[in-house]
Amino acid sequence: MLSRKNIVRLSVVFGILCWLTLLIVDLIIIFSRINYTQSGIPESLPQLLLISMFVFAYVFFKNSIKETESIDILDLLWRVFVTGLATALISLMLRAFMFRFKESPLIENPLVIGAIYHANLGLVIVFLVSMYVVYQKLTLYQKSKNLIRFWNLFQYSLLISFFFIFFDYNFFDPFFSTVFIVLLLMALILSVNLKWVAYLDFKQKLKSILLIVLCILCLWYFFHHMSNFNVLTPEVHLIYNVSTLALFAFILVYSVFSLLVLLFNLPTSSVFEQKLEEVLNFQRLSQSPQSGQNEDQIYDILLESSVSAVMANAAWLEIVSENNVEKKLLTYRIDRDRVKELKEEISVGRVKTFSTKEDGGHKISKRIKKLKDTEFRSALIFPIIIQGKLVGSLCLLKDVNDGFNREMVEIIKTFINQACISIENYRLLSEAIINERYKEELKIAKKVQKSLIPEGLGEYEHFEIAAFTRAADEVGGDYYDLYSLSCDRIALIIGDVSGKGTSAAFHMSQMKGVFHSLVQLDLSPMEFVVHANTALSRCLEKSSFITASFFIIDKKERAVEFARAGHCPTLFYDASKRRAVFYKNKGLGLGILRNDNFYKYVEVEKVKYNSGDIMFLYTDGITEAKNLRGEQYGYERLARFVEENASKSPSSLQADLIKDLYDFCEKQQPEDDFTTMIVKFR
Repeated sequence: MLSRKNIVRLSVVFGILCWLTLLIVDLIIIFSRINYTQSGIPESLPQLLLISMFVFAYVFFKNSIKETESIDILDLLWRVFVTGLATALISLMLRAFMFRFKESPLIENPLVIGAIYHANLGLVIVFLVSMYVVYQKLTLYQKSKNLIRFWNLFQYSLLISFFFIFFDYNFFDPFFSTVFIVLLLMALILSVNLKWVAYLDFKQKLKSILLIVLCILCLWYFFHHMSNFNVLTPEVHLIYNVSTLALFAFILVYSVFSLLVLLFNLPTSSVFEQKLEEVLNFQRLSQSPQSGQNEDQIYDILLESSVSAVMANAAWLEIVSENNVEKKLLTYRIDRDRVKELKEEISVGRVKTFSTKEDGGHKISKRIKKLKDTEFRSALIFPIIIQGKLVGSLCLLKDVNDGFNREMVEIIKTFINQACISIENYRLLSEAIINERYKEELKIAKKVQKSLIPEGLGEYEHFEIAAFTRAADEVGGDYYDLYSLSCDRIALIIGDVSGKGTSAAFHMSQMKGVFHSLVQLDLSPMEFVVHANTALSRCLEKSSFITASFFIIDKKERAVEFARAGHCPTLFYDASKRRAVFYKNKGLGLGILRNDNFYKYVEVEKVKYNSGDIMFLYTDGITEAKNLRGEQYGYERLARFVEENASKSPSSLQADLIKDLYDFCEKQQPEDDFTTMIVKFR
């Protein structure tokens, strides 16, 4: 099967060949018509070559643009603008050449005019098809089944209309006029699918408007230029072709609709972005304890979020001790001396109190004060109270009178309340960790550990399976699971999270959730590992990662395909050779590399199996188990054990391995969690 790069290259080659062939064929036709002779070329050949050019141009742009889910809207519009600019400049250069030598016999030669026309023809096709493919991506940006069906109907109708050029017709005939009107109506319906506009911010919308306007200018130029071009081969005249006219119409209509929607959305963009920023800031405050941020970091987020929400010119946040002594002062665009001066002005004189209540003996009032300061004219002051104790205050300043409205006050009130809750939760969490850390850790982790490991692996006709796990402490971070993709295909996974204890158990629960979410999509091992890395990178702490190996056992092929993400090498016992080997295919732990280049560090293996072969999966707690002399159990000992006991069933092999492991460790408990998952093929 051809790769995307090869398809792009071949489409370029064949497209150029079609254009050259069309040029030669049409020049021969022109020459024969000038000399009143027969060219001997079938009348349908130029039309067939013209259609082929459109097809190869479509294949090129279709395969050179990313999938809809990963496209950058501005990048698409920029790309089509660059294409339009390049083709228009080349066309203008040809036009300048014709103007420069307009009185020359060379330009009056029909063959030269035909050659220039065909050069413009190729440029127009490139521009039209590039815009068509880009607008296809934008139309299907938020696609549904009905939208896809309607787009396919439009696309196939457009393709069928191309073949009308094989018939001798007048464009104004009722039948062909009806075809054009139908295509135009379909284009109008498709042009209302502009959901991509909502995902652009203000600056992106402005850039999009500019790019679309420039593309419309290029479109107008090509239409005007080609409609005034007289050649002796009307068979390939774009303007008198119902399909190309429909293509022009669709691109123009979609461009105009996009332009109008972008213009009408501009006034609300800043408001939408501000509301979105407020939601994100609130989310940052609410998630602060979970993300490991301390009180100081929460105060920083509160000040930053409040300033952004009300567009304050300056601000400060003061944290005080129980006896009202300053402990911490955070400022925004104001120095400490100015803070002291403004605090004195705010403390005297009249203020506007809009909400007052009692909380733990403290009188709480959110106040708006008009200032006589030359730089700042209004101030909004909020107390910060946690668990009934006044811990500080937030002051926001603006350089205009009445700079704060009720909506702003409510937003800041919400931010402060959430910040107080987050700080209170952080303190409670810290106390719980200090006072009842081990008790709660065991209680929670045991539940998590129990839910992670499947109670039974089931019975399968083409292999036997047994699994075992034991934690070095009360809880561990080893994980294994199994999922039936179909009656002939089984997915297996084994994993090991970095660290121990409760955090390891929680991270492994995330691994279980990722596994059960992705495995149902029936992904290949490579795709599974890449998607798992993307999902876990968003939820794992930066200092944590998970090693795993993912396997797909295919009964029909009698093969195992697997990918390793930094996990222990897979041990495979070949019964025919009576030899165990380790597969050390390349792999990187999940969550270590958190970008799109992760797939480069993953290597997939595929192994055929026969009756009696054994696939032995394990965690490093086995190979790294030590005896009293500090010697490790090791890979060689493990391979030798499997070779010597390969005739046994998986459950017996597993029981004997555990006994051998404890004998090696001289009856002491291994230092790390250890897990085995043994598959013996029938």
